[in-house]
Amino acid sequence: MGALIEVVLPVFLVIGAGYLTTARGLFSDSSVNGLMQFTQKFAIPCLLFRAISTLDLSAGFDLRLLASFYVGAFSGFVLGFLGARFLFQRSWSDCVAIGFCGLFSNSVMLGLPIAERAYGAESLAPNFAIISIHAPFCYLVGITAMEIVRGGSQSTWRTSLRILKAMFSNALVIGLALGLLVNLTGLPVPGALNDAADLIARTALPAALFALGGVLTRYRPEGDAKAIAFIVAISVLVHPAIVWVMGQVLDLPHDAFRAAVLTAAMAPGVNTYVFADMYGSARRVAASAVLLGTAVSVGTVWFWLQVLG
Repeated sequence: MGALIEVVLPVFLVIGAGYLTTARGLFSDSSVNGLMQFTQKFAIPCLLFRAISTLDLSAGFDLRLLASFYVGAFSGFVLGFLGARFLFQRSWSDCVAIGFCGLFSNSVMLGLPIAERAYGAESLAPNFAIISIHAPFCYLVGITAMEIVRGGSQSTWRTSLRILKAMFSNALVIGLALGLLVNLTGLPVPGALNDAADLIARTALPAALFALGGVLTRYRPEGDAKAIAFIVAISVLVHPAIVWVMGQVLDLPHDAFRAAVLTAAMAPGVNTYVFADMYGSARRVAASAVLLGTAVSVGTVWFWLQVLG
């Protein structure tokens, strides 16, 4: 119970504060957009830049860590895809969108603050290693699968290339790339610039959690209850269970093992709805899975913290 009160509840109370103040009109929708833009375009990129630029790459980028997490993530995609088709008789494009919900965990806005509160800021190196390839890996899987089921026409491939170009011009990816550049080259960063980045980075996680709560007011749980519950179960139970088994088989170091399992246990990220909306497939299911998964995570994250010890 201590982990629930000391680690999990403070994180979800901040999300709840964002949700309630926005739902009651005390924090406007435009303010939510502004806060989310600040966190996504400035604060979190600064956080990722500082983390990756100082990360011990030889220790952080353990292939066993990445294999454990991403085998679990890809398994979540396959299970979501097959379940959508054979259990719920959805269209092929809906199957890909639903599979994407099982693939894309909320590794930054939920995963980082919970891991930091549970194990301390000094334990986050494996989390940042996972995050560094999370969006590229997930979008590559999702876009490739969607274009295959849609026939892979030249026009849709051009669309995909534009999407990929937009993704790699994303501020989060740029922050990661610049951090990696500094790390690999040893390029000196002026002390004042480092201090400024640190100041902005400190606001990233609390502001992102509050903004996430505000964003969740836009989603409504509607219909497709069985499909939504299926996705949430894959995200918060099956994905971390697979990572647990993989970590045991590959003999992951303890800190990396905890980071992989806990990150895998996060609810579907907001990007799952963005992907569904981008292709006009399973929008309602994706939006509801984000909302319900985030709410359910209060209990399931506590469960995994107890299991991890």
